[in-house]
Amino acid sequence: MILEMKVPSPGESIKEVEIATWLVKDGDYVEKDQAIAEVDSDKATLELPAEASGIITLKAEEGDAVAVGAVVCHIDTAAAKPAGSAAAAPVAEAPKAAPAPVAAAPAATYASGTPSPAARKILDEKNIAPATVTGTGKDGRITKDDAVNAVPSMGTPTGGSRGQERSKLSMLRRKVAERLVAAKNETAMLTTFNEVNMTPINIIRNQYKDEFKAKHGGVGLGYMSFFTKAVTRALKLYPDVNSMMDGDYKIAYDFCDISIAVSGPKGLMVPVVRNAENLTFRGVEADIKRLAIRARDGQITVDDMTGGTFTITNGGVFGSMLSTPIINPPQSGILGMHNIIERPIAVNGKVEIHPMMYVALSYDHRIIDGRESVGFLVAVKEALENPMELLLDNNPKRAFEL
Repeated sequence: MILEMKVPSPGESIKEVEIATWLVKDGDYVEKDQAIAEVDSDKATLELPAEASGIITLKAEEGDAVAVGAVVCHIDTAAAKPAGSAAAAPVAEAPKAAPAPVAAAPAATYASGTPSPAARKILDEKNIAPATVTGTGKDGRITKDDAVNAVPSMGTPTGGSRGQERSKLSMLRRKVAERLVAAKNETAMLTTFNEVNMTPINIIRNQYKDEFKAKHGGVGLGYMSFFTKAVTRALKLYPDVNSMMDGDYKIAYDFCDISIAVSGPKGLMVPVVRNAENLTFRGVEADIKRLAIRARDGQITVDDMTGGTFTITNGGVFGSMLSTPIINPPQSGILGMHNIIERPIAVNGKVEIHPMMYVALSYDHRIIDGRESVGFLVAVKEALENPMELLLDNNPKRAFEL
């Protein structure tokens, strides 16, 4: 019996996907539920499992865009499993052929006569071959001035790599690019900046992080939980930042679904921590860890990234000191975190060295005014610089569930 395998729908609004990678070869024997391909939608990369065991015949090429419901392969379920064979291993990507070497351009030569004795002496000192110098004297004779003005050859490419590779962007990457351009073109984006003294958070983390990790099964007490809790607090104080435009209407939310930008093998992913305002520090850290692992392993789904009312991105993990993050549409605000650098600051009239972080809020000025944007970022700063009172209710043991 020949089973036709069709592309399942990855999500309600998705009409087509792209075959990113076949994990098996044409004619392989596959087992039921074995991953046979990775397919890209404009929102996520998903694995395609075999619906039955048998010999597979591929009906689409890598890079093909196929409609949801289209047949991508046949499985001959009547075929016997080859003796002594296991399920086909994933196919390693074939090495790309090296580009043909570019022939080196010949060294420039000129009509040349015999150099004068003075010219030859100068050329010898410069290690310049007379054949590479154009003589301006009689019958092309190289004069002293010709030798003085001659410039040693800098050489030409001789065998160095000058290849290039042209590859199609994945559907997910193309969608990300489209959304970023749309955010720049369709919003009145503005960015405001501030700085945060990270000393209070560092003191708390250093005191409780080991106990926190031991208590909660390896879940660490990182900076993201402090920032997420500071953001949810600020969003309650400035609800316009937690809203978005829909034509001539403003949609306001009474919950905080926080999108967390993470880097995965397929590029930037922005999974969502749902109802972050109700989560404990352990809950935030555990959910971020779960989503980061799914992104790293290529298991992020459309549902993981759907929605979100505000985004946090941390360029500091890559060393960024300051940036202007781009809004994640249709949201109206995004908070950028950056790397922590010890800097001298004035504290009570004295210069002290403290770990400082620049933070940036990009926002849609169509719906968020300066008062709200600046007030929101100041509220985030206040919570991070006074976490014991504003985030932990002066009881870290209870806040950390220790």
